[in-house]
Amino acid sequence: MATNSVHFHRVLRTTPEKLYRAFTDADAFARWLPPCGFTAKVYHFDATVGGSYKMSFTNFTTGNSHSFGGNYLELTPNKHISYTARFDDPNLPGEMRTTVDITPVSCGVEIKIKQEGIPAVIPADGCYLGWQESLEFLAKLVEPEIPE
Repeated sequence: MATNSVHFHRVLRTTPEKLYRAFTDADAFARWLPPCGFTAKVYHFDATVGGSYKMSFTNFTTGNSHSFGGNYLELTPNKHISYTARFDDPNLPGEMRTTVDITPVSCGVEIKIKQEGIPAVIPADGCYLGWQESLEFLAKLVEPEIPE
């Protein structure tokens, strides 16, 4: 079965530590990952190598949900994350793999994201649109420096 893949590159005004935490903290992940028009619920979240997670996205307009989960394959603090995702819906078959590389740069952090194995029924352009929205939310979470 054919699958899609998407690639992203951004430079954010933040630290590697904050960016890494946005991917490995359940509340943060649920805050920025769902694209516009969706909410997220986390059922289980163990961001350790070999650990797993389970969550769902709900379309706020229709109320329809898609649950998914996966495993953490690689975690190098503040540098690299690799995890899988598999939808519970049999109409969205296969396993996706997301790889995140974090590199400090002069004005913040460079992030490169690759997601592979996206089910063929999900159009790549829809995936790009959703990820672009999610990455805007990510920037709004990690860029502010709010003192205590």
